[in-house]
Amino acid sequence: MKIKLLFALFLLNICAVIAQTKVSGYVFDEFNAPVSFANVIFSGSTEGTITDENGKFYLESDENYTALTVSFIGYETLNYPLEKRVSYNLKFVLKEEAAQLDQVVIISGKQPKKNNPAIDILRKIWANKRSNGLKQFNQYQYDKYEKVEFDINTIDSALIKSKLFKGMEFVFKEVDTSRVTGKTYLPMFINEAVSKVYGDNILNKEKEDLQGNKNSGFSDNQVIIDFVDDLYSDFNVYDNYLKFFDKSFVSPLSRTGISTYNYVLTDSAYIDNKWCYNIIYYPRRKNELTFKGDFWVADTTYALKEINLQASKSANINWVKDIYIEQEYEVLNDSVFLVKRDYMMSDFAFTKKEQSRGIYGKRTTLYDNYKFNIPKDKKFYDKEVYNYDKDVYDRDDAFWEENRLEALNKDEKGVYKMLDTLKTVKKFKRLYNLGSILASGYIEFNTLPLDYGPIFSTFGFNDVEGLRLRTGGRTYFGRNDLWRLEGFLAYGFKDDKFKYGMSGKWLLDKRSRLIISGGNRRDVEQMGASLTNSTDVLGRSLASSAVVTAGANDKLTAINLTSFAVEAEPFRNLVLRLGANYRTLESASPTFSLDYNTPNGVKSEIKQYESTFSAAYFPGRKMTGFGVERKTANDDFARLFAQISRGDKSILNSDFNYTKVQLSYLQPWQLGGFGRLVSSIEVGKTYGEVPLGLLNVIPGNQTYFSIYNTFSQLDFYEFVSDEYASFHLEHNFNGRFFSRIPFLRKLNLREIISVRGVIANISNENIAISNAPSNPANLQLVAPSQEPYYEYSFGIGNIFKVFRIDFNFRGNYKDDTLYPNARKFGVTGSFGFYF
Repeated sequence: MKIKLLFALFLLNICAVIAQTKVSGYVFDEFNAPVSFANVIFSGSTEGTITDENGKFYLESDENYTALTVSFIGYETLNYPLEKRVSYNLKFVLKEEAAQLDQVVIISGKQPKKNNPAIDILRKIWANKRSNGLKQFNQYQYDKYEKVEFDINTIDSALIKSKLFKGMEFVFKEVDTSRVTGKTYLPMFINEAVSKVYGDNILNKEKEDLQGNKNSGFSDNQVIIDFVDDLYSDFNVYDNYLKFFDKSFVSPLSRTGISTYNYVLTDSAYIDNKWCYNIIYYPRRKNELTFKGDFWVADTTYALKEINLQASKSANINWVKDIYIEQEYEVLNDSVFLVKRDYMMSDFAFTKKEQSRGIYGKRTTLYDNYKFNIPKDKKFYDKEVYNYDKDVYDRDDAFWEENRLEALNKDEKGVYKMLDTLKTVKKFKRLYNLGSILASGYIEFNTLPLDYGPIFSTFGFNDVEGLRLRTGGRTYFGRNDLWRLEGFLAYGFKDDKFKYGMSGKWLLDKRSRLIISGGNRRDVEQMGASLTNSTDVLGRSLASSAVVTAGANDKLTAINLTSFAVEAEPFRNLVLRLGANYRTLESASPTFSLDYNTPNGVKSEIKQYESTFSAAYFPGRKMTGFGVERKTANDDFARLFAQISRGDKSILNSDFNYTKVQLSYLQPWQLGGFGRLVSSIEVGKTYGEVPLGLLNVIPGNQTYFSIYNTFSQLDFYEFVSDEYASFHLEHNFNGRFFSRIPFLRKLNLREIISVRGVIANISNENIAISNAPSNPANLQLVAPSQEPYYEYSFGIGNIFKVFRIDFNFRGNYKDDTLYPNARKFGVTGSFGFYF
């Protein structure tokens, strides 16, 4: 134990050398009550912080300071001499006193909305915000430097000596102390990026040209980089709502801020030769997505000079214990204030307890070399180069010395060296490989360019196959492979049959993303799980392997699908695809039939060639990677899809002629403090006579999972159609109402409502084709044509942070005489890790 303590003290001494002055402590009033949001600054400087709800603070600086000033409106200012460079757990007691600023008496505590000078200033900020920043120029461009870092925090002797780090103890030489929280941390990952940004406010276009990228230990891991970029997306503090972690926080500069925050005018001073006011703000209520902090604002332009934001600890957000943001603005001339430095730190942890260990995610962004009103052609912004430029990720030290807008500190330099060493440790390699398996679902073989997986599809179950085992793999030379082969082999113990699938795809042209693909699959599948039939050779719906279902899951189809396709992306996020497929379909179950009538009798197998042309547009989508396969880096974009399919009897001895047209549109809506709405509509029509296997099945859901764009109270094949129009609305209030109920507030539950409906039709000709006398289940082909079928549901999300339960109600078509098997009520659920 003594050795552990000595080692811990040694690490703390290392930390003390790095920063010149460090102070932590608590601020109380004369009645021993904590003083929240008190100002704590190094005397004679503008470096400071504010106390949290418990009166706690931590402050550090690279400079040597000899005194600390503690103040809050309504209390006497306290000056405290610092005898040591490092002083922890100090206690300060403030005495009450009436405070004045420019002859205006300001009251501490809950602030009034009327006759409040801070709110008067806030209104002037609103009036002037459009005349500040980049929006006042037609065009703009600037240099951008971004530094992202991940750290393990709350380093103590127990962690240092834990089995997890056995053999890797050398990493703790890089331990430092956070200037925001005062906790020790160990840097584990750092990424640097240098870009040139161009924008045009008339065209409403912006382009970021990456000049260099460098990170420690993980090569060009764009997945990590894009994950961080999505978490720490750019924001404008003048907006009413600031989006972080898929949640909309109320900005302290919001026009609704008066009803959300308390504001206190506390100080005024010259900053960069500009007379500025200092305003403290803090939330009026708990459990809302709000911040606390302060900002400095200029007295003539009412533009921000500095702002600090710290998320309220009671905010309804998972896995994030703290969010801390700093922004500094540069005065280019008397009327132009532009952001020059943006710092954001998040503390990711399983719990919000003070001593819980977690991971810091930090992003520092610096801006320089602003230039204005230099127009560029519209093609400059529309042109998208997808070609992966390896040189960008291989810049030399001279490049970074010249282009860094902020030098790396001692710890950050040490991360590069430490992780280069760490990569040679076998134990670290094993841990890294385990994390990679969990993230990708594939097991990598280092000696071969092959991956085994996906491991999550190894086991399955349905009424036809019984227990299903699946093995599969893919070629993998690297993340940006120009071609890829995949395949699987499966076996069902009940039907005693093997299934297989194989596919290949090749990126022919990187600039237009011209891709050819093809493959073959022989499998058992639930075909009624979506309105649009998938042309993915290896794709398979969740319903095909549902272990427990509401009612028999026996309406499965044996499918043999061969496909070939050519696709291209001529413009960013516009994907055009021309495909051809040939499939044979027949029932896989003795209790379900796809038999259909022909002039020559009844047939059980459908043989059909089909050509398709589709156009998909995803405005605002961000992609990761440059190879034949890419990953989506965000999920807040719209999805527009149009497809025309043509069945032709004259090709490959097919059975039917038909034309099918389908259109769909999905749009997520971030509605500020009211949460997130996802809406979708879909329409389709089939021209020509086709049997059940080629009709559109209204997607029922007999599983106990909540699946978007399905109908939870419909059985598979309960409604089928050749003409349909459907909609689905789902709104997550993110706890807006539960947070106002005292006994529910601490649970951080979230309210979800949903309504979905469809109106459809099926022709008598198509009914006649499929009403074969051999149908064992006497399946009736009906569509909700008299009135739209609809369902609605009420859900509770964020149960234990990972579970969601939906209570689903069937709105109509539930008469016991006409629909004796109608499911009028059901409960579905889902789980996942969401912020």
